[in-house]
Amino acid sequence: MLKRIVKWFFAIFGLDVKRTSTIIRDKSQCYTLYKYLNKDGTFDFETYRQIQEAGNKVKIELVWAIEENIAFLSDYIKKLIGTPEFGICHGTRRGKEQEWFRKYLECEVIGTEISETAEQFPYTIQWDFNETKHEWINATDFIYSNSFDHSYDPEKCLDAWMSCIKTGGICIIEHGSSHEPYGANQLDPFGAHIVQMPYLITTWGKGKYGVREILKAPKKFEGVDYLYFIVVQKY
Repeated sequence: MLKRIVKWFFAIFGLDVKRTSTIIRDKSQCYTLYKYLNKDGTFDFETYRQIQEAGNKVKIELVWAIEENIAFLSDYIKKLIGTPEFGICHGTRRGKEQEWFRKYLECEVIGTEISETAEQFPYTIQWDFNETKHEWINATDFIYSNSFDHSYDPEKCLDAWMSCIKTGGICIIEHGSSHEPYGANQLDPFGAHIVQMPYLITTWGKGKYGVREILKAPKKFEGVDYLYFIVVQKY
């Protein structure tokens, strides 16, 4: 039902998603990536942006993060790296993630959201999370996101995130059963099985960062087969 609603909403923007993306899969079929392409084969950022913003507005009332899990991750962060000073949550929609991290960590935490709706929620800026700000580089203690599947280029995206992390700091990627290849679509372009993610991250990291461990989430929504937190540490 939700996919039909999203498709309907895209139509309001004059978007025919079937004509704006190409499915890319690796040889072992372990991940799926939708590519947004112009007629000449170049990347069509504007279509990507419009689709993401339309999807955001359709799902604006939904919150995927769970406070119990954020409290769990906050304890983990403090035990691993000490008391943080600054964190970023990417793709936060209603901004609950940064609200809860600020509550449990008592430090500066902001959220990013590509949609113009960002201005409606505290501590949220409108920003394409595939890019970085100069002041974030090597200045961020931790990054958290449950929206990594919304990246149009996951390697580029994770490289950008990890460039912001201080040495020894961490990026926490929430990855559940809905993030598998079958769940990928024009709105959520990247999908991979949990067992494939350490290989992909190690390959992308090229010795600069890698998977420290994978944590099982204390709580998950009904209907979700599994939910984990992939902890990526900068060397």
